[in-house]
Amino acid sequence: MNRRQFLSAACGAPALLRAQSKRPNILFLLGDDHRWDALGCMGDPLVKTPHIDALSSRGVTFTRNFVTTAICVTSRASIFTGLYAHTHRILEFRNSFSPELWTRTYPMLLRRAGYRTGFIGKFGIDGGKAPAEDFDYWRGFLGQGHYFPKKDGKTHLTAIQGDQMIEFLQGSKPDQPFCLSVSFKAPHVQDEDPRQFLYDPRDEAMYQDVRIPLPQTAAPRYIEQLPLSVQRSEGRRRWAVRFSTPRLYQESVKGYYRLISGVDRQVGRVVEELRRLGLAGNTIIIYTGDNGFYLSEHGLAGKWLMHEESIRTPLIMYDPRLDKDKRGRQASQMVLNIDLAPTMLDMAGVQPPVSMQGRSLVPLVSGTAPRWRSEFFYEHHFRNNGWIPSTEGVRTNRYKYTKYTDEPGIVEELYDLEVDMQEETNLAEVPKYRPRLDALRARREAWLHRLDEWRPDQPWSDPS
Repeated sequence: MNRRQFLSAACGAPALLRAQSKRPNILFLLGDDHRWDALGCMGDPLVKTPHIDALSSRGVTFTRNFVTTAICVTSRASIFTGLYAHTHRILEFRNSFSPELWTRTYPMLLRRAGYRTGFIGKFGIDGGKAPAEDFDYWRGFLGQGHYFPKKDGKTHLTAIQGDQMIEFLQGSKPDQPFCLSVSFKAPHVQDEDPRQFLYDPRDEAMYQDVRIPLPQTAAPRYIEQLPLSVQRSEGRRRWAVRFSTPRLYQESVKGYYRLISGVDRQVGRVVEELRRLGLAGNTIIIYTGDNGFYLSEHGLAGKWLMHEESIRTPLIMYDPRLDKDKRGRQASQMVLNIDLAPTMLDMAGVQPPVSMQGRSLVPLVSGTAPRWRSEFFYEHHFRNNGWIPSTEGVRTNRYKYTKYTDEPGIVEELYDLEVDMQEETNLAEVPKYRPRLDALRARREAWLHRLDEWRPDQPWSDPS
């Protein structure tokens, strides 16, 4: 399907639409380790993502979308609940939702409101049993999953998930809206496999003739200026496996891109099926990632820390009901993964719980931009036997402050993103920036105090 056909499919409103409920369908698509700039529509000149790019050209693309914790288990819990990790306390893979917290997640609230709900792919919160009975359609799995789960070893998981999306859509009823959440494994690596990036074999030829430039901050001096705990961290170990030689770097980044292109192919399939079923004109499509991914920046692999490559993800919202003059826009407001749950509830006409800490993005999608946040709190406390440093910090529109909370003494970073978006120069010990450092230290303390005060039955507001 070419770009023109895709746009026609995404925007079509066939006759069957007249029989639908006025409440919109919601298709929520989540990439695993998909960093913000690895899409054509986000400026990457090499990666091939025509179907996601087409959604961007007809929807709203948020250019500054962040996660409040950059690891899949915690980020997914924040997406489900609209809460910071400090509040929902899902910090480890063995953790699970309490029954009370699970009832306040967006899938459960939408199902209670009459939506047909489905879940496909990596659930991400592995403590306890899979919540299959809490969805009308369940094709999820616990754990990391495998890219070739069938015995023949030929059918890639991303393609299987595309088949499952279509199966779900074909079971939809004209008089019942749906919310389908699809959690791709791609472009996450297969950690236990030495090949790491196990892409669909049909994509082998993609990017073969491309030479991918090494990021500027991959130079050795950038890892050497980070704390010793980072230099000895899991991120550094994985860098050695994936990026430590020119050959490894080229193979790994091309494998990463091939996995993303595989997801894009399934986006095209599902949009075509929406059109064929007469569902396209009333189905909102959201695409985002659970966290970012270092591609050798700062001499690192993985995620976890507070650099932009780790905490920033794409976010595209396509609503076919938008007026034409509101489509194809880029929104620069600072938005978060905790905004997704209240947004989907708001789109469905369901009042989000007052205790949710995220904000509905519906006003930004509709173009009625209200006064918006100017900072957020970041935290990462996944233990991993000490191989992933714990961090907390505050990112404002201009500055980023990080504190390494496990380090003896005070170990901090401060970056002025207005002049140093690649975070090359740590200003934490520069006397000129001491007032700014002190102010951001105080903001971190204010956030911690406010988060400690959170109660599930009380309205939330960010610390003033």
